[in-house]
Amino acid sequence: MIVVTGATGNVGRALVATLAAAGEQVTAVSRQAAQVPDGVRHHRADLDDPASLRPALDGAAALFLLVAGGDPHAILKEAAGVGRIVLLSSQGAGTRPEVYRHPVQYEEAVRESGADFTILRPGGFASNSFAWAESIRTTRTAAAPFGDVGLPAIDPADIAEVAAAVLREPGHAGRTYELSGPAPVTPRERAAAIGAALGEPVRFVEQTREEARAQLLQVMPEPVVEGTLAILGTPTAAEQAVSPDVERVLGRAPRTFADWAARNVAAFR
Repeated sequence: MIVVTGATGNVGRALVATLAAAGEQVTAVSRQAAQVPDGVRHHRADLDDPASLRPALDGAAALFLLVAGGDPHAILKEAAGVGRIVLLSSQGAGTRPEVYRHPVQYEEAVRESGADFTILRPGGFASNSFAWAESIRTTRTAAAPFGDVGLPAIDPADIAEVAAAVLREPGHAGRTYELSGPAPVTPRERAAAIGAALGEPVRFVEQTREEARAQLLQVMPEPVVEGTLAILGTPTAAEQAVSPDVERVLGRAPRTFADWAARNVAAFR
C-alpha cells in the first residue's frame, strides 16, 4: 500500500489518480474530507498531529511525504517500518538553505530515517499562476514583479508522474531529483500563454518589488517572502537551469507552460 499525504493538493491529487490508475492500493491523506478515485481509501489526518497518521500508515510499504508544518522527526517516528519514503521538498533547500530551513529539516530527517528515500526538489510550480485566475477572469489582466525574468516552472502533473515512478520502481533510493520545466518562462510570457489558451489577450502589469512584497506578506512569513522575491528577481544559475531529471525518470521531456495553460484554461474563463 502507498500512502499519499497532501492528497488534495496540486501534486497529491494527480499522484493519487496516477497510482490508482496503475492498480496500486492507495491511502489518500488530507486534513479535510475529499473525493478520491474508486478503490482509494481516504484518511483524515494532520501532519501537525503526527499521531493522527498512525491508522493510515499501518501496513504501508511506501509514503509520499509533503513538507508541512509538523515536526518531521515525529512524523517519521510514526512511519517507522515504512520501507520507502519519497519527500516532496523544494529547490530552495538546495539553492537557499538559509531561507528554506523547514524543507532542509525534512530532508535531513528523511535521510536519517533508515528507510529507502528519494527527495524531489521542484522549482516554481506552473500552478502558481492560479493566483491570477480572478484578475484574468474579471479584467483580463495579470500582475507580477520582474516581468522579464524567466524561470523553468514545472507542471505539477509532471511532479506527480515522477513521484509515482519513484514510489513504484526500483533504482531511485538515495537520489535527489531536481525537477523543472523544459525552458525558462517569464511572467509576461506566462500571461501571454494563458491568453493564447483563452483565445483573448491578457494584459500583463508589472508590479514593483514593494507591491509584490506587500501582497506576498499576506500569505507567507517575511523570510520566505524575501527568499521568494530573490528567486523571482535575481535567480541563481541553478534556479534558472533546466534539469534533465524529469526526462531521466519518465523518458520524456517535461510539459511546457503552454500545455499547463491549455489544460487549465477553464479556471481563467
